[in-house]
Amino acid sequence: MTSKPAQRPRVLTSTAGLLRASHLPPTVAVVALTTGLAALNGRAEIGCIAVAVAVLSGQLSTGWSNDWFDAERDRSVGRTDKPIAAGLVTVSTVRTASFLALVACVPLSLLSGWRATAVHLVAIGSAWAYNAGLKGTILSPLPYGLSFALLPAFVTLAPPTQAWPRPGLMAAACLLGVGAHFINTLADRDDDHATGVRGLPQRMPSTSVIIVGVGLLGGCAAAIWTLGGSSRSWSGLLFVGCLMTDLGVVGTAIAGRPRLAWILTLVSVVGCLGLFGALRPSLI
Repeated sequence: MTSKPAQRPRVLTSTAGLLRASHLPPTVAVVALTTGLAALNGRAEIGCIAVAVAVLSGQLSTGWSNDWFDAERDRSVGRTDKPIAAGLVTVSTVRTASFLALVACVPLSLLSGWRATAVHLVAIGSAWAYNAGLKGTILSPLPYGLSFALLPAFVTLAPPTQAWPRPGLMAAACLLGVGAHFINTLADRDDDHATGVRGLPQRMPSTSVIIVGVGLLGGCAAAIWTLGGSSRSWSGLLFVGCLMTDLGVVGTAIAGRPRLAWILTLVSVVGCLGLFGALRPSLI
């Protein structure tokens, strides 16, 4: 009888640990990006919800598998900001949650049709491949580029369009994903070197990583601008806002505040979606 009160705090702690292990900020950003594209593609409200829950399950499986695969590395360098290394949640709990989210992703994706499901599962498989080992190789940007490029395809291959998206849209999403990958590595460079994680950004000087990462983020905004659409003047303000945010990424990264630079990167992701919404170019 006395064990129940003790179990409740542990359950709450594990739940909080799972939430932190999900990489919540980028997960929310990716879900917002894809759901926004679905709305712009003419999906009804129920269809947008279907996209949101499918992408959410896929992102949760990716985030949890990342912390599961990295658990031993995180412990070896004392990463107390990581929930497994901090003892908030066990490896087995995170691993189980990751597989459950992956399984749930299949029927949830099927709500958008089998073509969209196939593309989404390839994107998730690519993200898992990164977590499982590609993150430590020179090919580390490849999964980011592929997974992000396929997100618009998950949207457009579903009803009502059921067609591949414009190549320019896929290119913009690819640039966004790879740029985010470069900036995301800045905060963990020392730990990555200590644990032998040698992805492409880790092999480059930090200044080069900043330049390439921000260049790709700015390239995404420029690619969206070239897709055309509305000529409303305030879309130009959004474009400038995206570029100013990217400059903020440069400034904070150079100033030695890589986590703030990462937050501004997520702001840039949302800004690119806002720019796309303002221009409203055709997705296909």
